[in-house]
Amino acid sequence: MERLSGKVAIITGGAGGIGKVTAEQFLKEGAKVVLVDLFEESLAKSKEELAPFGEVLTVQADVSKESDVENYVKVAVEHFEKIDIFFNNAGIEGKVAPLIEQKMEDFDKVMNVNVRGAFLGLKYVLPIMTKQGSGSVINTSSVAGLNGGPNLSPYSISKHAVVGLTKAAALESASANVRVNSIHPSPVNTRMIQSLEEGFAPGNAEAAKTALSNSIPIGRYGEPSDIANLVVFLASDDSAFITGAQYRIDGGMGAK
Repeated sequence: MERLSGKVAIITGGAGGIGKVTAEQFLKEGAKVVLVDLFEESLAKSKEELAPFGEVLTVQADVSKESDVENYVKVAVEHFEKIDIFFNNAGIEGKVAPLIEQKMEDFDKVMNVNVRGAFLGLKYVLPIMTKQGSGSVINTSSVAGLNGGPNLSPYSISKHAVVGLTKAAALESASANVRVNSIHPSPVNTRMIQSLEEGFAPGNAEAAKTALSNSIPIGRYGEPSDIANLVVFLASDDSAFITGAQYRIDGGMGAK
């Protein structure tokens, strides 16, 4: 039985590794999907590849711009008349450098996407879900949102902020039967981790990959499908009594 039959989902960062694979899973589970991303070419390619699995709408947006966020929510509601699921997933990693060497413009860029973007998404999606009397939000944080992240202080700060945002939104929305949870992946096999590998070990990314993989008890990076499986569960009615929670999906990193 399709767990998301008849539901409408918005995914930000929808053309990226985790976003696109989650979109495919949503579609296979019966949902209709609105993909939101900054890059129009990537959106068009993703829509073409996902079309065989179900109905996909794309909206180009900068999640840090309030007018863009207001627009992607408006487009989704005008097209599908509701929003059942919001995968608040867009994020960037920032520069790999010690805190004292981080430039303020890089700090601001990470905070604008990872915190302001997540906040704005909730600001415009929650009223729709509250009016409906139902909905599930999944915010993408990171293991770096629960533990320290050396040489990635802006990223770690931003992902800690997502935890506070998740808890506050969950408490405000619970009475309307709207659930808000966060997920905390380990390194995942996507473009982002490849960028970080090079940042951690310039010219020797393979050594960084080995070290990072060895830091995960299961011994490998997560795959986008691993993350998508958790997001589908949190999006579905199988998690109807879960809100305000932080879900590690980290191959055992949190058990250390």
